[in-house]
Amino acid sequence: MLIIRSLAFNLVFYLSLVVQMIFWTPYYFLSPRHRAWFVPKFWSRTSMWLYDKIATTKNEITGVENLPEGSFILAPKHQSFWDAIAFFPYLDDALYILKRELTWIPFFGWYIMKMRMIPVDRGSRSKALKAVVTATRQEMDRNPRQLIIYPEGTRRPPGAEPSYKYGIVEIYSQLGVPVVPVAHVAGLYWPRRKFLRYPGTIKARFLPPIPPGLSKDEFMQRLIGETEAACDQMLVEAAQAPNPPPMPPTAVKRLAELGVTVKA
Repeated sequence: MLIIRSLAFNLVFYLSLVVQMIFWTPYYFLSPRHRAWFVPKFWSRTSMWLYDKIATTKNEITGVENLPEGSFILAPKHQSFWDAIAFFPYLDDALYILKRELTWIPFFGWYIMKMRMIPVDRGSRSKALKAVVTATRQEMDRNPRQLIIYPEGTRRPPGAEPSYKYGIVEIYSQLGVPVVPVAHVAGLYWPRRKFLRYPGTIKARFLPPIPPGLSKDEFMQRLIGETEAACDQMLVEAAQAPNPPPMPPTAVKRLAELGVTVKA
């Protein structure tokens, strides 16, 4: 049943993406940008609804009261494709930094550019970072926007040793806006590089914002410490649930360090 549900969800999920992208095209491109946001937010909500109804995986996102008004940086853990789409409905005007090559994809790239995302060229990291900061500041001066940055860069399995990149520190210090860490263990239910979708409840939490103006070291310590502590708590809760999802080796190792023994 797990395999059937997973296959069915993946099929319907990607079919829904293609159909909605085509269906909403006239409204999306003829509407002002603030109204066009309805489309990706609607797609996010319908995707989560399909995830619940087909794969029987619910979503429980808390801490909305911690989201500041205006511009800020959202810094989620990155474990799954789930965390790339689940937070849209909670943000007024999300902003992504992404590879320029993505803007060349028909339809998808056009949708990206409509929302004035920040494309970055491959090459020198220092030059790319300066260009990103400049473009992001211009966008935030034009409209209050919420920049989504994954501090670890790439997707990592639940329980893996933290590997935070220094880029977010530079962006934080240059932009002067709050940073909202986001804790979750979605990778237990929607694992990276796998088609299986495990049932249960994905819990995520917007943590209290880290204020601007801290030193780089203090900011990094708070970001890592607060995010990882909340993720550890969620990992333990998921492992001790009545019907827990399978635990990858990284999660088993981390749980053992926390004094919780589970089967891999």
